[in-house]
This record gives sequence, structure tokens and C-alpha cells, in this order.
Amino acid sequence: MSTNDIAAKCRELRELQALIDEAQAEADAIKDALKAAMDTETELRAGEYKLTWKTVKSVKLDVSALRTALPDVAARFSRESITKRFCVA
Repeated sequence: MSTNDIAAKCRELRELQALIDEAQAEADAIKDALKAAMDTETELRAGEYKLTWKTVKSVKLDVSALRTALPDVAARFSRESITKRFCVA
């Protein structure tokens, strides 16, 4: 692929990403409107659709605090992973 082809693909990628971002913003606005319509309800039916908006509790490990409090335990249960990150700047 030539440099011009790569530049064209990068432009196309940026345009598509802009469309995705715009569509995501529209979807978020619709979600916000639906949540507002639900008011304090956790479940709502509208025709064939069932909307739910419930609190979900989750517990996550604070790795930084674990490393500070028990560095030996944190080291024993840590594993390194290597990934590649793609970026167009």
C-alpha cells in the first residue's frame, strides 16, 4: 500500500470514527430521555419493549492499595500482559 493510500485510509477512518462518535452521542441522548421518562421507576413497558434501570452493586479490587498494604501478596498474584495499541494521530 502506498503512502497516499495509507493517508486516504487514515482520512476515511477518521470520518467513520466521527460518524460513530456522533451516533454514540445521539444514542446517549435517547437513553437519557428514556431514563427521564422512567422517573423513579426501575422497570417500564412500552409496546414490545421492556426498559429497566436498576442499581447494580459491584466490588472491585483496589490494586494500588493492595500494593501499598501487602506488596508481597500483590506481587505473588500479579501477572504481566503485553498488548499492542493501534493509534492514528
